Amino acid sequence: MPRPIVASISISALQHNLSVAKARAPKARAWGVVKANAYGHGLERAVRGLAAADGLALIEVDYAVRLRELGWTKPILLLEGFFDAADLPLLARHDIQFAVHCDEQISLLEAFRTDAGLHAHLKMNSGMNRLGFKPDAYRAAYERLKKIPAIRSITMMTHFANADDAGNPGLSLQEQVRRFEAGTAGLEGARSVCNSAADLLHPELAHDWVRPGIMLYGGTPGGGSAADFGLRPVMTLTSEIIGVQDIAPGEAVGYGSRFVADKPMKVGVVACGYADGYPRHAPNGTPVVVDGQRTGTIGRVSMDMLAVDLTAIPGARVGSRVELWGEALPIDEVAFAAGTIGYELMCALAPRVAVREVA
Repeated sequence: MPRPIVASISISALQHNLSVAKARAPKARAWGVVKANAYGHGLERAVRGLAAADGLALIEVDYAVRLRELGWTKPILLLEGFFDAADLPLLARHDIQFAVHCDEQISLLEAFRTDAGLHAHLKMNSGMNRLGFKPDAYRAAYERLKKIPAIRSITMMTHFANADDAGNPGLSLQEQVRRFEAGTAGLEGARSVCNSAADLLHPELAHDWVRPGIMLYGGTPGGGSAADFGLRPVMTLTSEIIGVQDIAPGEAVGYGSRFVADKPMKVGVVACGYADGYPRHAPNGTPVVVDGQRTGTIGRVSMDMLAVDLTAIPGARVGSRVELWGEALPIDEVAFAAGTIGYELMCALAPRVAVREVA
C-alpha cells in the first residue's frame, strides 16, 4: 500500500476563491497568479480551476510556455519579465506579456526585431525596493518603451509592500499610492497595483487589473483569516497515525530530546515529515487535527515522521486520520505557529506526496 500522506486539491475551491477576488473589484480584470507551480497546487489544476480568470501570471518562462501547451489562450504575464535576449523570440511566438523593470531589459527590447506585437508591463519601484524604476525615472523608461515599434501596449504596475498594514511606519500604503499616481500622471495605458492584500482590504485601488495570488489558494496575506473573507482552503494535507507510544514522566520524544514529558502521555507518530514539506522548525504545540479533535505536535519534526500528543484523544490509534492543514485547520494557523507563512507551506509540498483532486 502507498504511504498514507495525501494532499487533496479542490478545484471548486479555486473557482470559488477567484469569484471572491473578482467580486471585490468588479470593474477590474483579474490575473490569476500561478507562479511556483500554482503555489504548489499544479499548473494543470490551476488552468481548470482558474478558467474564469482574465489572464494568468507567473515568473517562469518555461511554465508560461507550458500554459499555452495546456490550452490556455487568454493573456499570460511574466511578473519578473524576461531574463535574457534568448527569451524574447519565445515570448513573441507564444504571445506572452512581460514586466519591464530595468534599463537592461529595455535595451534588449530596442535591439530585438519581430513582427509580433509585444505587451509590456512597466514596473515602478514605489518604495518596496525590489524591482522597478523609481518614480523620477519612470517617465523616461515609459518614453523609451513607447518608441519601440514592436511594443503595442504599456501597462503601468507597482507592488505594495504593506497592503495588509496600511499605516506601516516604514512605508505606508498611502505613500506608495501617492508615488505611483505622481509617477504615472498623464501617461496612457492600463494600471495594475492590487495584490491579494490590496484586493481584499483596499478594493478602491483596483484600477484596470488586479493580481490575486495567495487568496486564490485559500490563504491570507494578513488582516484576518481566510475564512473572514469567505475564502475556502484549496489544499488539505492529511496522513495517518502509524505508531503509538505510551511514555512516562521524564521520557523524551524525538531527535535532540527537545520534548520531555511531565506526566504519563500517549504519543502518536504521523507519516509526515520535513521531506514531505512540513516545516522542520515547527515548535511543540503546532496544531494538528486527529480524528476530528485538535491537538499539537511534540518533539522535533523528522524527515519522514512527526509526533503528536494523543493523551486527550483516547480513541486514537494506528490508522487514525490526521489533518496537517486544510478544511479543519487553516494553513495560516499552522504557519503562524511555525513562524512562517502559508505561502511557504503550500510551495514546499514535496513531489513524493500523493496528490488527488476533490470537489
